[in-house]
Amino acid sequence: MAETQHGYKIWAVDDVVYGPVDHAVAVGWIAEQRVLPDTWIFVEKDKVWKAAGEVPEFKKHFAEADGRPVTRVAEANPLIAGIKPGSLRKVSILNELSDQQLGRFAQFMEVQYVLQHDVLVRQGESGDAMYLLLEGLVRVRSIIGDKENTIAHLKAGDFFGEISLFDHGLRSADVVANQHSVLLKISAESFQKLTEEFPELATPFLVAVCQTLVHRIREDNHRHYDFIRFKRAAEEERGRS
Repeated sequence: MAETQHGYKIWAVDDVVYGPVDHAVAVGWIAEQRVLPDTWIFVEKDKVWKAAGEVPEFKKHFAEADGRPVTRVAEANPLIAGIKPGSLRKVSILNELSDQQLGRFAQFMEVQYVLQHDVLVRQGESGDAMYLLLEGLVRVRSIIGDKENTIAHLKAGDFFGEISLFDHGLRSADVVANQHSVLLKISAESFQKLTEEFPELATPFLVAVCQTLVHRIREDNHRHYDFIRFKRAAEEERGRS
């Protein structure tokens, strides 16, 4: 009986995802030892990452390869092409996802490389994506008159634009690259697809985002409280003078 033909993506030892390739190509790579039992493979029909040796249709091919010397060992995680393994772990809101979940989640992301001084989002524009900062440094700013007001600096592991995933509203500030940076973009359309097809991935991601937002709100409330307390103390001091 002929092998069922499915598409596969191969996370190779050079940290690049190749494919999709068909069954014949994958088998050829097994024979050439370009794919080893612990090489990660994304099986498109199942929408899941697996070690190649655990994929049923490849087991017999690895059995046939037993006894041949192995010249290298695959040591890569199924994350995203062009991004070093472990880079996504810099983003705290992804820490609750397993490597396999990250591999599936990565299928909904787009890598963006930006140069110093590039404007990533502009105040007043309609938002349609969230960004995760993997490398580099960016600043959040607002322009009042001709003066730039820096609101915050964001480093690797931070994220921004998350509100636009829900309301597609106008951006509240500019975000500008202070240096060459690498980001992951999650569009509102991709996120909607993620929630519909993989709610088990979307749920922990949303919980982590909400926890971060709650922390930010608490910090803002604390700063607002300190401002009011300082203002009242100043007014009382003027009243006594």
